[in-house]
Amino acid sequence: MENGWTDLFCERSGNYWAFPPGAVMPEPVPLKVLRLIKEQKGLCLEERVLLLVVSLASIGAVVSTFLSHCPMPLVLAFALGAIAIPLLDDE
Repeated sequence: MENGWTDLFCERSGNYWAFPPGAVMPEPVPLKVLRLIKEQKGLCLEERVLLLVVSLASIGAVVSTFLSHCPMPLVLAFALGAIAIPLLDDE
């Protein structure tokens, strides 16, 4: 809003679009502006929930691996983390 962009909407997770000043078609919000917003406001609710789920899954995997003497829970936790990291990436 401060730079004249209006009608912000989220097309999908982390992909924000808005109308630039004087435009009739929405455009992706520049990464520089998105990073500035993230610095000021922090993580959104979806990002916090995703990080909480990944953290709890990792802790559970470590405990489960220790108790069962099987590395598969750690492999699954690593796969979940590998999926979650690109979802959190702005670019």
